[in-house]
Amino acid sequence: MKLAARMRREEIGPGAPIVNQGDTGDRFYVVLNGLLSVTQAERGFRGVLKPGDYFGEVALALDIPRTASVSPMTPVTLASCDRETFEEFIWPLFSE
Repeated sequence: MKLAARMRREEIGPGAPIVNQGDTGDRFYVVLNGLLSVTQAERGFRGVLKPGDYFGEVALALDIPRTASVSPMTPVTLASCDRETFEEFIWPLFSE
């Protein structure tokens, strides 16, 4: 099965975090459109994600809680996949 067929496309408006620092990681995300802010409770603002960037890989790869919160600053379009898809198709790219 192709990766794209196992990805979920979402359009989300600005506001509430998509992932919260400390939560259990269950999805990997790729930014298709829009801007998102990355923050950490102890360090504050960490940066901006833009189209082509991704997030969520640390929690899935290391099996640890989310290391940051990510919130849309503008309307965003994301592609995401679950842990099983990440481990099958994406994690091997990081580990080689």
